[in-house]
Amino acid sequence: MILILGLIILIAAMVVGLAGIFGNTGSGHDLGGGGDFSIFGYHATGSTGALFLIGIIVGAAALLGLALVVMGARRSARRSTRARRELGTSRREATAVEREHERERDDLIKQRDDARAETMRDDARAGTTAPVAEPAAPAAETTAPVAEAPRGRGRWFGHRAAPR
Repeated sequence: MILILGLIILIAAMVVGLAGIFGNTGSGHDLGGGGDFSIFGYHATGSTGALFLIGIIVGAAALLGLALVVMGARRSARRSTRARRELGTSRREATAVEREHERERDDLIKQRDDARAETMRDDARAGTTAPVAEPAAPAAETTAPVAEAPRGRGRWFGHRAAPR
């Protein structure tokens, strides 16, 4: 909002200044020789000091507009930097949680396999060996990791509307 307000003020000051420059050319507009200076129908008659004061006011308005534009741009840059930083932190936390879940899953699988092996040993000692299927190897060890598919060229409206 500040950025837009600054742009509006800056553009208005530029329009007033340019209208004063291009609308008052020639010898008939000299202030010292009885001529007048006009901006959008307002005639500034009198001294060059009054015209100088009007110029200072227009320049101050332009400076205010430029300051608001810079302040708005800096503010949005800070906000986007903070968002990127928080995104990086969030990703690191998600990765840490994922690793912890993998460790817990591996521990549970190991405990299950140890319990099965212990049960089989106890059954073998007691003489009640029933044919028990061997535990299957985890899927991660038997298959190769799948790489992410390369992303295609993005389209504005999704896929093509009609086949070629």
